[in-house]
Amino acid sequence: MSSLVAETSRRLPRGWAHLAFQFVIWMGFYVAYQVARGAADRSVANAFSNGEWVLRTERQLGTLFEPAVQRVVDTSSILVTLTSYTYWLSQFAVVGVTLLWVYFRHQERFASFRNWLIAANLVGLVGYILMPTAPPRMFPEWGFVDTLAQYSSINHDSGLISVASNPYAAMPSLHAMDALIVGIVMFGLVRSPIAKALWLAWPVWVSFAVISTGNHYWLDVVAGFVLAVATGLVLRRARTLRPQRA
Repeated sequence: MSSLVAETSRRLPRGWAHLAFQFVIWMGFYVAYQVARGAADRSVANAFSNGEWVLRTERQLGTLFEPAVQRVVDTSSILVTLTSYTYWLSQFAVVGVTLLWVYFRHQERFASFRNWLIAANLVGLVGYILMPTAPPRMFPEWGFVDTLAQYSSINHDSGLISVASNPYAAMPSLHAMDALIVGIVMFGLVRSPIAKALWLAWPVWVSFAVISTGNHYWLDVVAGFVLAVATGLVLRRARTLRPQRA
């Protein structure tokens, strides 16, 4: 029994109550986020106007390449499957698993990881409210395809997804933002060179997936990356100033 207690103490240096509290924080944030996201400005006219603005901007820059990416991916059932699963699992399943891994293996880094994700997502939610944007999949006249609706048994009209999600939340891409945060944190924690390379590639792959499924423009991805970096720098600055104020 004493060995079991010792093992538990080693694995949970702050106890079960602290672990449970982390679940309460994250699930509370997740519920509030989904409610707020679903209640965000659903102005169809504004969302489509903003989406067309993104498309026109990309065309003027000569970088409207997303339809071509979709056509390439749609020729491969393997790529369609991989990108679809990545879209559904990257933002919550992978984020959740990595949060747990960091909590158990590198608890000293957990709070900063958690706070970075929450802060960045809250700022992203403000972006959804201020600039509702229809995703590429809603513009078939521009050559886009709704990959998930065509090939996946789960899509944006399925069950709770249609209730909790905001269909006009393309800008910024929180999928790409979360993937970059996860990739940076995990790159700094894992030891294997192969694992480091895979985590560096993770945000690139997620960005490819959300673009090829018709859910985000490349400008959404860039905005998500910028938001992740900016939020991380602000939080880091706040941590450095805290001891001086104390």
